[in-house]
Amino acid sequence: MKRIAVDYGEARTGLAECDPGEVIVTPITPQIEEKSMNKAAQAAADIAREKGAGCLVVGLPKNMDGTEGARAGKCRRFAARLANAANLPVILWDERRTTVSAAAILSDNDVFGARRKARLDSVSAAVILKSYLDWQRHHPDEAPADVVQPAPAE
Repeated sequence: MKRIAVDYGEARTGLAECDPGEVIVTPITPQIEEKSMNKAAQAAADIAREKGAGCLVVGLPKNMDGTEGARAGKCRRFAARLANAANLPVILWDERRTTVSAAAILSDNDVFGARRKARLDSVSAAVILKSYLDWQRHHPDEAPADVVQPAPAE
């Protein structure tokens, strides 16, 4: 199934996609440059629709001890808006240390400065999606623990 991962941020939102066979993960550029949560959710939903996604994965920023802070609450609200805008389920996935991993990937590929800023959130989304797909491969009979369903149509 084609999946889109979203690394939601207050100014920039990164996206990544996998192929239908769930083998290759690719960052989507350009990133969404939007401060409004509703507009960012709608833009991500539009891209998911355009790409033919069947599911979305949103990074959930947890503290290193596994607790959730204010940032996680914002991501949960974003995920609910995204699920409704895309009319697709949204899996919330632990994104601890994804930005560090993404920055290392960009550094290893000599991407710095403005080019790095333009790609960091999308590479982070790719790390989130890769993490989820790896988990799914090793747990084929398990459902993810944290899924947001779209609200029923009235």
